[in-house]
Amino acid sequence: MQQRKPTRRTKGRGATENDVSTRFGLPQREVDGDWLDALPEIDGAAPPRRTSVTIEHPRTIITRNQSPDIGFDRSINAYRGCEHGCIYCFARPTHAYHDLSPGLDFETRLFAKPNAATLLRAELGKRGYTPRPLAMGTNTDPYQPIEAQWRITRQCIEILAEARHPLVITTKSDRILRDLDLLADMARHNLVAVAISVTSLSSDISRTLEPRAAHPEKRLAAVRALAAAGVQTFVNIAPVVPAITDHELEAIVERAAQAGAHGAYYMIVRLPHEVAPLFRAWLEAHYPERAGKVMTIIRDIRGGRDNNSDFHARMRGEGVWAELFRVRFRKALARYGLGHKTLDVRSDLFRRPDASQPSLF
Repeated sequence: MQQRKPTRRTKGRGATENDVSTRFGLPQREVDGDWLDALPEIDGAAPPRRTSVTIEHPRTIITRNQSPDIGFDRSINAYRGCEHGCIYCFARPTHAYHDLSPGLDFETRLFAKPNAATLLRAELGKRGYTPRPLAMGTNTDPYQPIEAQWRITRQCIEILAEARHPLVITTKSDRILRDLDLLADMARHNLVAVAISVTSLSSDISRTLEPRAAHPEKRLAAVRALAAAGVQTFVNIAPVVPAITDHELEAIVERAAQAGAHGAYYMIVRLPHEVAPLFRAWLEAHYPERAGKVMTIIRDIRGGRDNNSDFHARMRGEGVWAELFRVRFRKALARYGLGHKTLDVRSDLFRRPDASQPSLF
């Protein structure tokens, strides 16, 4: 039997491991000489890791998809990697493309795209461009901490507002309120909808599950402020983690209604590729007494596997547990009057921006 590698907590970070993926046949990296690598553990925990940001210069900024179970066909990601450190993040495996670990590297070695707004203006200005809702926050959070310095998300929203282009944002940060002026103006033309992710109402759970994301109460306050400003605002209970957060499903729906949300959604945790072993290591570090139960329920929902990537099934799950969550959620919506409202933004007001206008940033 293969011996389990001991887990090691890193203060302020989600992942307990930093192995480089071998999925693409890339060589394993060795310790890179950062002075933090040589520090000893402190009280059983690894020392804090600094965050680094590398500038990336892509040729295009709009990513297209043809997934039949996703409600949008285009998106923008201003950053790669995410400092929020959510252990369940299904975007973690993308760091493997860069010969970096989906573990701690994903949280600490970030990439920023400062030319995103310039690229966006050029792409929207092309002849033949047809507007449809554009999503932000599909891979990494557009309002993670480094947005305060780089402001790339805001620059892109300014272009979209100018072009009257429909926008859907998903975030778990109240930093979105820094752009409330732009969003409120777009909302007056029904051009924007926002989904705030609330995974748990418990500070203790959030602190380990998503260590650098905004406090749950700050997120609910953001819901209240956005809704009061006329922005279509939804609460996304994502992900629901069986035996860790699922007991809060009804309570989060209730708080969403109290905050003035227009509706709510939920998604059961997904564990694609390298996320599964990272999540299991996290369970062993923080919830060893129930790790087996959590994974048993997840595998029951995912057809006997850690993850099921089949279209539609990956979003809904299957089996008794998945059905139980569906019934509970529907009843909670009815109880608190949220109904089954959907994100609805206009695409008929689009006006092509001047592609020759230089960026102000």
